[in-house]
Amino acid sequence: MRADVEKWAVSLVIPCIFAWLAWTAIAQAMSLPKRQVVAITQVTVIDVERGLSIGPRTVLVDGDRIVSIVASRDALIPVSAQRVDGRGRFLIPGLVDMHVHLFNLSSHRPPNDWSFPLYVANGVTGVREMRGDVASMLLVNRWRKAFDDGELAAPRILAAGIAVYGSSPGDAAHQVDAAADAGADFIKVFSELPASHWRAILAAAHARSLPVVGHVPAGVPLLVAAAAGQRSDEHLMQAYEACSSIETPLLEERRGLVGDALTARRDAQEAQTLKAFDPRTCRNVARSLAATSQAQIPTLVLADEDSMAQGGSPSTDPRWRFLRADERARWEQSLSDYTAQDAALAKLRWPIARQIVSVMHQAGVPIMAGTDSPMPGVYPGFALHEEMELLVESGLTPREALYSATLEPARFLGIADTSGSVAVGKRADLVLLDADPTTDIHNARRINAVLLGGRLLRRADLDALLDEAARAQASRKGPVAGN
Repeated sequence: MRADVEKWAVSLVIPCIFAWLAWTAIAQAMSLPKRQVVAITQVTVIDVERGLSIGPRTVLVDGDRIVSIVASRDALIPVSAQRVDGRGRFLIPGLVDMHVHLFNLSSHRPPNDWSFPLYVANGVTGVREMRGDVASMLLVNRWRKAFDDGELAAPRILAAGIAVYGSSPGDAAHQVDAAADAGADFIKVFSELPASHWRAILAAAHARSLPVVGHVPAGVPLLVAAAAGQRSDEHLMQAYEACSSIETPLLEERRGLVGDALTARRDAQEAQTLKAFDPRTCRNVARSLAATSQAQIPTLVLADEDSMAQGGSPSTDPRWRFLRADERARWEQSLSDYTAQDAALAKLRWPIARQIVSVMHQAGVPIMAGTDSPMPGVYPGFALHEEMELLVESGLTPREALYSATLEPARFLGIADTSGSVAVGKRADLVLLDADPTTDIHNARRINAVLLGGRLLRRADLDALLDEAARAQASRKGPVAGN
């Protein structure tokens, strides 16, 4: 069956061959430096697990691993090592964006490989790709190999999932099996999914040992989804309803609706839902939710999409130069479609979203940083810093915001033995900062160097990545293949 899946996938990839050739050219221009032994001397290590700042230390990297962390006076540094002066600087684990989109399946545009240097330059060394298909898994595997071989400056794709819908519960279960055979790391579900299909997906995914994540369907209560085993909820889907005083009547109005009709009814109810927000109900829900261990990826940074739409032309942003032509067109179209009703809902939505995050965090619900990049107004890499800052505004401390973008994702993905903290034996995906992010989360933007799988990129290298990314977009003529 796997061979059949791969043949089908290859047939789907062929129409995007021009995008693949474009990626190959970009990959050659953005290759990584060779690995050498790296010694970061007299640096303060941020221990995200224990909430400590430890220093001064010398951190020694050999290959793609951290091999020692010792007091600087005890360090034995090989003569051939690349030395990085860590005095007055702070070392954190590489950041992880737990909700990105590297593919444009609905619009049939080429993959968002243009975003890779933006992630790396912002210290984002890992991502969770949230909506692939059987065909896209082939490209994910090529990217992973190119990364491992040092041929591609990109974040590590820590997990990539396939979205499942299904024309019936049986068909949905069959799609889960096809996704598993294609090598998906998880199954993604969306809001319009009927409850019957969702239950079939959960059962089939459980049988294949695949986690189910994504939008809690619009006809399913948040706590029901969490108790049934949906591992994560994105964008606080159904959390607004659960934290309102009218969840039951809202869901009753949606009974029997499926697909677009279901999500249309939910959208029509949004203002009513937000106005019925009830802090006491939300606290009770949060306590119950914490007992299920379901993680929340609130993507508060999507408020920037609304800010962009209300603030005029997005082309005035200096980061606009990094966007591919088809992405610019999509953002501008989104801006032209924005209505006064959208603005009014945004004004209601985002203060309540921050309150929900605060209540859930206080109750012990796992919170992870994710951005939904590249939604309009949400710049890959840059947006993760904005998300951490918004999480701090929502009640997390700077240390907890760092945790939400480092060790919490590693634990969620089952890779905490190799990732997520600065510790001996772990992967050398690291970010060196010029100021302390635990006193001010904005300091996480002050990046001096990035180690990507043990390969050192100093500030000048990171700036060169961004400059090359901008030049690549400026040199494109006409529409992008597949647009």
